[in-house]
Amino acid sequence: MQKIIEGVKQFQNSVVPTRQEEFERLASGQAPEVLFITCSDSRIDPCLLTQTVPGQLFICRNAGNVVPPHSNQTGGMTASIEYAVAVLGIEHIIVCGHSDCGAMKGATDVSQLGDLPHVKEWLGHCRAATAVVKEKRGCIGPEHLDEITTENIKLQIQHLRTHPVVAAKLATKQLKLHGWMYQLESGDIRVLDEDKDEFVSIKDL
Repeated sequence: MQKIIEGVKQFQNSVVPTRQEEFERLASGQAPEVLFITCSDSRIDPCLLTQTVPGQLFICRNAGNVVPPHSNQTGGMTASIEYAVAVLGIEHIIVCGHSDCGAMKGATDVSQLGDLPHVKEWLGHCRAATAVVKEKRGCIGPEHLDEITTENIKLQIQHLRTHPVVAAKLATKQLKLHGWMYQLESGDIRVLDEDKDEFVSIKDL
C-alpha cells in the first residue's frame, strides 16, 4: 500500500503542476467519445493500451467484460451504459476481452465456483459463449480459452443491442460497436469483423 501512496504523492508533486490547465478543464465536465468495457483484470490498463489521456475514455470494468442483457432490474453496468450513450453522447462502444482471462476460465467449468455464488451467477451471462464453443468442438477445456473469450466478446455485443438506448442510436447510425481481443503477452489486439465473423489484427486496419 505504501507504494500506492508514494505514487499519489509523485502524481501530485510532479504531474499535476505540468498539466494544471488540462485538469482544470476536466474539472468542469467530460465529453468522451468512447465507452470502453473491459475486464477487471489488473494486467489491463485501457489508457495505456489506447494511449489516451483523462477525459477521452468512459471506462466500465467487471469480471469477464460482461454486459448483462437489458432488463427491468437496475444494475451498475446497465445504468452506466444508459448514461454514457444518452447523456454523454458516446459514439463508440468497445468490448475488450483478453487472453488468460480468469473469468473465462471460470465460465469454462462453473463447478469449480461452488463457494463463489455471486461469481457463478455473474458468469451465467457468458453461458452462451461456452455453449457455442462446446457445440463446435464437442467439448471445452483450457485449450479452448481464447476461442471462448472471443465468443464471449461477440455475445456481450449482442447483449448491448438489447439495451433500448443503444438500439435507438444504432438504428440512427449515431453509435458503433466494436469487439477487441487483447493478447497480454504480445500487446496485439484483434478486432471483430462482424461481416466476416472473425477477428483480424488491428495492424491490418
